[in-house]
Amino acid sequence: MSGADDIAALDFASVTPEEFARIVKGMSAKEIDEIARDSTLRARVLKEVFGRMERQFKPEVAGTLEALIRWKITPQGESPEAVYETKITGGTCTVTEGRSHADPRVTLVMGDADFLKLVSGNSSPVTMFMMRKVKIAGDVALAAGLTRYFDIPKA
Repeated sequence: MSGADDIAALDFASVTPEEFARIVKGMSAKEIDEIARDSTLRARVLKEVFGRMERQFKPEVAGTLEALIRWKITPQGESPEAVYETKITGGTCTVTEGRSHADPRVTLVMGDADFLKLVSGNSSPVTMFMMRKVKIAGDVALAAGLTRYFDIPKA
């Protein structure tokens, strides 16, 4: 059974963030690419990850932060680019799919494998930037510290 099969078989509602992090940590880049090439599975994984972002947000750390973060997950194979926006304002975090007309404070562009490694705590945004695995437009300092605003599991 491949990593893509493991992910496809998951009941995301019953998987903890820590379990998801362990699954991603155990996957090869090739296995993550399999997920990315299956547009239905890719959309399901991205929707689940971004859906959890609101629940894993740490308002006590964000304080008075006001920011719109645009995420562009670049395609593999025939999959389209996925765009999500995370809005942090008034101690709340809301996530929407698609690009709004608002100007983001920072835009992060990365491939599927790097995105999954970042959100599962298996990679550091600073390391990813230094290795050119993520492109950042806008507030680089915000991007570098973004993970502290979320309860990201460690695998």
